[in-house]
Amino acid sequence: MSLLELIDISPYDWSSVFTALICGAIIGVERQFRGKPVGIRTSTLIILGTYLFLKTTLLLQGPGIDESRVIGQIVTGIGFLGAGVMLARDGAVVGVTSAAVIWVLAALGVVVSLDHLTTAIKLSVLVVMILLGVDLLERHTRAFGRGVHTRVVQYSDRHRRKHDSNN
Repeated sequence: MSLLELIDISPYDWSSVFTALICGAIIGVERQFRGKPVGIRTSTLIILGTYLFLKTTLLLQGPGIDESRVIGQIVTGIGFLGAGVMLARDGAVVGVTSAAVIWVLAALGVVVSLDHLTTAIKLSVLVVMILLGVDLLERHTRAFGRGVHTRVVQYSDRHRRKHDSNN
C-alpha cells in the first residue's frame, strides 16, 4: 500500500475534515478555558460527526434518499445530547448556553458538509464573539447583569445560608 493510498479518505476530503477540526477548536477552546462542559474534544467531534453523517448521505443516490431527513435526525440527536448538559441546580436551569453551543456545532457540521468551509470558520469566530461579547456585557453593564443570572446567585446564596444554618 502506497503512502497516498494510506492517507486517502475518499470520498471524503481532508480540507473538510480539517475545517471541522478548526471550527471545533475555535469554539471548544473558549468553552474549555471557561470550564464549560463542551470543550475542544466534544466540539470537534460534534462537527466532524455531523459532517460525516451528512456527507455520507449526500454521496448516496437513488429513490428514497432524502438529505433533509438526515439533517432532521441530526437535529433530533443533537437535541438529546444538548439536553444532557442542562441541569437543575438550586432551583435554576444551568447549561442552556452549552446546549445551544452543541446545536450550533451540529449546524456548522452541516455547513462543512455542504462545502462552505470558509463560511463555517467565519461562523465559528462569530459564535465565540457572541459568547465572549455577551459575557463582557453581563460583567460590565448593570442592565445585562440583572435578570436570571442575578436571581440564580441570590437564590443559591440564600439556599446555601439556610442549609448551613440547619447544620
